Amino acid sequence: MSVMVARKKVVRKWEKLPGRNTFCCDGRIMMARQKGIFYLTLFLILGTCALFFAFECRYLAVQLSPAIPVFAAVLFLFAMATLLRTSFSDPGVIPRALPDEAAFIEMEIEATNGTVPQGQRPPPRIKNFQINNQIVKLKYCYTCKIFRPPRASHCSICDNCVERFDHHCPWVGNCVGKRNYRYFYLFILSLSLLTIYIFTFNIVYVALKSLKIGFLNTLKETPGTYPSISLTVLTVLEVLICFFTLWSVVGLTGFHTFLVALNQTTNEDIKGSWTGKNRVQNPYSHGNIVKNCCEVLCGPLPPSVLDRRGILQQEESTAQEGSCPQGPGTQEPPATQGPGQAQEAHSILSLQVSAPSVSDTEMPEEKQRTPGELPVPSLDAGRAGH
Repeated sequence: MSVMVARKKVVRKWEKLPGRNTFCCDGRIMMARQKGIFYLTLFLILGTCALFFAFECRYLAVQLSPAIPVFAAVLFLFAMATLLRTSFSDPGVIPRALPDEAAFIEMEIEATNGTVPQGQRPPPRIKNFQINNQIVKLKYCYTCKIFRPPRASHCSICDNCVERFDHHCPWVGNCVGKRNYRYFYLFILSLSLLTIYIFTFNIVYVALKSLKIGFLNTLKETPGTYPSISLTVLTVLEVLICFFTLWSVVGLTGFHTFLVALNQTTNEDIKGSWTGKNRVQNPYSHGNIVKNCCEVLCGPLPPSVLDRRGILQQEESTAQEGSCPQGPGTQEPPATQGPGQAQEAHSILSLQVSAPSVSDTEMPEEKQRTPGELPVPSLDAGRAGH
């Protein structure tokens, strides 16, 4: 007889989360699905720094100071740490409403707006919220079935509502929101300093070489390990990468420094939320640059509300063979059964085993009959039939 045993399969919550995200390391790492440009960012940073440490740093450490490669290494490690922290963390995704919560919100909206005549457009789903004596509108998200908190927005790429949404950055492969904005700002700031540092000392390297052996001889010089590659070609390659990076990264750092000073997001700046025709003041600004910077960059970091590594337990039924005596009224279930049929057969089997069958020898004397005798209906059965 086969006995059904229920085993619990551990399922993490990140495996069932909606949205377009990818998870690694059992839910500890969270990124967007589009990660191609993020890999390009890693390649550019690692490639440029590898060339700088391999060729220019050794010469500059001997000729100028050994602190040059040390400071470059500190900037490089800090930039990489903040990049990975920005890319692998939860930006502040807001969980979607459960079916019961969504139904309650729908009932609340219908009670507020009343019955809308057929063919007429329903009013917008908006709630007014007061912050620092100023009215802020909370918009309803039809995908997440929630009223978004202030400054939150729905990312069309990740398909999630993100708290204090700034923008989706393909260079870091993730959204930038409340929980990783400070790391994003520190990343672009340290990358700007690293780019300026490498760009400057590459020019210093070429200038020192030109003073000693002349500019033309410097162009023809080749490293000992790679005689077919001109050393200056590698330096020029680094200079070009740093030059084009300066215009974008340094400019981006200046723009976000301006936003931090005003306690404003990129999304709010693009939409003109506080600089439009109404000239509405920013209710989140403290009116002081130092206070705004401290709140954005040094304020308490809220925990993730997703609980990505929470456990969802699901039962799995498995069959185990065992020698067990069968009663006269029991039947052996088929050998090949699906999970649903096996569970049903197990429940029927348990009911049959719990209620033992009654044989002819266990019947009362007045109800015993010979093997060929027909059953005689009782008086109670006849009365019931009438």
